[in-house]
Amino acid sequence: MRKLFKWLAAVVALVLLLALGLWWYLPRLNTYQADGELILPGLSAPVKVLRDAKGMAYIYAANPHDAFRAHGFVTAQDRLFQMEVIRRLATGRICELAGEKARPLALHYLTLGFMRNARRMAKMLNPEQRRFIESYLAGVNYFIATRQDEYPLEFKLAGIKPTPWSAADSLVMQLFMSWGSSGNIKIETAAQMIVDRLGLERARELFPLTINPEETGPPKEGSLPQAVARLNLAQSSGLSLPLTPGALALSSNNWVTGPGLSAGGKPILANDPHLDARILPGPWYPIALITPQYRWVGVGVPGIPGIVVGRNQHVAWGVTNAYGDCQDLYVETLDPANPDNYLENGKPVPFKVVTEALNIKDAEAPGGMRTEQVKIRLSKRGPVVSEVLKGLKTDKVLTLRWAPYESFDGRLGLDQAMMATNAVQFRDGIQGMRHLVLNYVFADIAGYFGWVVCGGLPIRGPGQGTAPYVVTTGEDNWLGWVPDKQMPQAMNPAKGWVGTCNHKTITRDYPYYYSSRLAPSWRYRRLMQLMNAPGKKSAMDSWAYQRDDKNLMAELLAPILAQALKKDPTTRPLGELLASWDHHDRPQAAAPLVFQAVYNRFALLTYRDELGEGLARFMLDQYYFWKEHFASKVVAGSWAWFDDITTPDKESRDQVIRWAGREVMTELSDKLGPDPASWKWGELHTLNLVSPVARQGFLAPILGEFHPMGGSESTLLRGIYDFNKPYEVTIFDSLRMVADLADDDKVMAVLPGGVTARVLNPHTTDQVGPFMNGAPVYWWFSDRAIAEHAVSELVLKPDK
Repeated sequence: MRKLFKWLAAVVALVLLLALGLWWYLPRLNTYQADGELILPGLSAPVKVLRDAKGMAYIYAANPHDAFRAHGFVTAQDRLFQMEVIRRLATGRICELAGEKARPLALHYLTLGFMRNARRMAKMLNPEQRRFIESYLAGVNYFIATRQDEYPLEFKLAGIKPTPWSAADSLVMQLFMSWGSSGNIKIETAAQMIVDRLGLERARELFPLTINPEETGPPKEGSLPQAVARLNLAQSSGLSLPLTPGALALSSNNWVTGPGLSAGGKPILANDPHLDARILPGPWYPIALITPQYRWVGVGVPGIPGIVVGRNQHVAWGVTNAYGDCQDLYVETLDPANPDNYLENGKPVPFKVVTEALNIKDAEAPGGMRTEQVKIRLSKRGPVVSEVLKGLKTDKVLTLRWAPYESFDGRLGLDQAMMATNAVQFRDGIQGMRHLVLNYVFADIAGYFGWVVCGGLPIRGPGQGTAPYVVTTGEDNWLGWVPDKQMPQAMNPAKGWVGTCNHKTITRDYPYYYSSRLAPSWRYRRLMQLMNAPGKKSAMDSWAYQRDDKNLMAELLAPILAQALKKDPTTRPLGELLASWDHHDRPQAAAPLVFQAVYNRFALLTYRDELGEGLARFMLDQYYFWKEHFASKVVAGSWAWFDDITTPDKESRDQVIRWAGREVMTELSDKLGPDPASWKWGELHTLNLVSPVARQGFLAPILGEFHPMGGSESTLLRGIYDFNKPYEVTIFDSLRMVADLADDDKVMAVLPGGVTARVLNPHTTDQVGPFMNGAPVYWWFSDRAIAEHAVSELVLKPDK
């Protein structure tokens, strides 16, 4: 027996030693040099890189271009594999990684032609803009060329190697970001499908309603053009692989409290960009760049130099999607005598044809890769996207015109905005960003603050941009660009604060068509409530507002659902939960799940008898298309669409609500048990953060983080899910940042992941805990605070 105990003790000791060894070894398996000295050619003087306990780099350099060069180098240390994957996706090379199953995605991006246009745009850069990009990329490329032993482990696992970066590659990343914020094509597609099925007049009954909450009186309804051709669109094949990095589809909150409303006497700026950030460590890379003249801290996008969200010693800034319409679809007329031509004012014009190489990973091909040649046709408006973009399967020839390809004038905008010493300089600088349509809020230490939309918005003639435009003449229906001074904006408003939540910000007298795809007003209405509450606001107040889960849409509509549901014994428990609910979308509560499930099923039952199951679900997956409009009809109570045309009776709103409730009772009882009071929103509404090397399978929960999630599509704490794949969160806060310009030591900020995109590295997930529980994490700003929290020091030395 004693021998057995000794043997067991030895086994336990061995296991403990192995565990201790793994605990020590695994984090060091996939890392890089963060201490000591390295050579970085091209520097004018040594650069010091301090890192804090979360792995964030603070770069001290003699001048901005040395700082940008070091910025590129340390970004490559942390994010090189992430950069490589997204570059391959955006340039149509994703099949090199994922094989044949990624063909739709590859064709999508090859057709859009980011790289074709980025090469042209790179030639337009002036020397100053080119140096800004190339300084950064010199640091990236030096890491690629000389630090092969420090490449992320992910490269070996994927069987690929990184290649050098050019200015065109960086512009591709910016176009990829811009495409994600240019979503109006989805509204055009949904509207066209409804016209095809029901005709123009009935389609008008469903057109999106957009509301500016700060305007009084009835909202001005959007509209479709007087004539819309039938195209018989059908959904094409899907465009996504499981958890593929998506374009940066910003859908966010930002605000500034002015000095009179801020507890510290200087403006406080808050920003939480909403993205699909489920692939660890998330899309944003935090960094500090410090020179004798400038001090920047914030986040950027790997592959793009500069600070997209953050502050310098004078100004702070944050971003949301402005949703200005910069995309139009055109119906081209083919030459009946030659299908290789299209008609322009009745005259045949040959399509321009470009040939792109599509490389596909294939174990049976020589070298493991086969190459196909893909021919892409272009009219003078843009590429033929029929059969390529989702929802555009048709026998017609559709082309896509996208403003950034035409509005870009060689300026980057961000580089000039970063140098601003006051709010006006920032506003004027960021409006040089002509290739992304974004809402920027900004504030300076003197107390000036505001917001502005940047980017190129076309002034449209015939064809409003709300449905595909049939080309019948050679005239250009884009008449020019909205002047900078007439882009939506505000400066130092009397109310003492500004904010944007992707909502309608233009007023009835705005002279131009702006967009038909804007967020429902609920988040901004909640922000108005919080800002208009008595008392001055602190930075911690803004931090709390970013996690506010009060659902004003539910506050309006849940009583209507509750009243209807309580009249049926089967659905009465659901109605009672909604009637007693305080309308906060807490993960441990049952009522948020009941509301989401019943309301969505109610919407589906309302629309599918006229639209059919497929089209109804396609439309309902575009939340901005229907949410505000449908809510207005629910409140009104009587609407022809509530009647189910497949039955002889005429159904009311409340009858359809009860139908929805019965279906939800059956569905959720099977999943969560028969007692609705025991259901929890967070049981189904979950945030699943995954490693890029284990997005599915048994390793996913080991290398990733799975959490119950509060909030919803309609709350400041954002938790959006796909209508057709409830309730797993897809869009959420990819960053929370609060910059108090009265605080010279720090900025509050947290990521739903970490700094480093290296599997097994602790800085990949070490911010998930505070992100989920709301604890602040800090970017250090003063020299004293940076030095106090530094845990490593790397010196980058010039080669001369």
